[in-house]
This record gives sequence, C-alpha cells and structure tokens, in this order.
Amino acid sequence: MKIMIRWNAGGDLSVYVPKKDLEERVVAVERPGLWGGAVTLANGWCLALPERHDEPSLPITVDARRVDGGES
Repeated sequence: MKIMIRWNAGGDLSVYVPKKDLEERVVAVERPGLWGGAVTLANGWCLALPERHDEPSLPITVDARRVDGGES
C-alpha cells in the first residue's frame, strides 16, 4: 500500500495512509534509520518499509506492506 511518511505538527514521525484516510504516529522502529525494517503505529498496525541506501528527506511516499495479518 502507498503511505506517506512525514513529521507531524508535534515533531513526531507519522504515517499517512491515503486509501484509509488514516494518520498515525510511529511509536516503534525495528531498525535505526527506519528503512528496510518495520514500524509500529499508535493504532497497532505494523508496516514493513522498503530498503533504502540513502536518507531521503521527508515527506516521502513509499510502498509499504502491512505485516500483522491485515489488508495491504
């Protein structure tokens, strides 16, 4: 699913899912640097992010996969 990763107004990392009109704060990151691992959102969703070798500026839209058994 396409998601947008950005900094929210409170300075926290957040994920916006346009298909669901959902924005949630990132509460845990599997890997330092964010890319190639999973992130956990405040609502409990766990999303696998693509591997990246550079550190892109935010906001950025990427393809992620939901790994907690939900819809992707």
